[in-house]
Amino acid sequence: MDRSDAQRITHALEAFADTGRGDVKALKGALKGRYRLRIGKWRVFFSLDQPGNVVVTDVDNRGQAY
Repeated sequence: MDRSDAQRITHALEAFADTGRGDVKALKGALKGRYRLRIGKWRVFFSLDQPGNVVVTDVDNRGQAY
């Protein structure tokens, strides 16, 4: 991952934690309780510890993530 992608991901996570906005989808099945945030070609998988506290569990390229 290059520096600009890392910065985009960081900014998107901060914006989601502050406002709750972003391309977020709740995951189903065995991954229930986890979420996916889509940022361009990257997917960030996370859970919510408490409101405004995002716990990132994985960051992966779209082609590798699923």
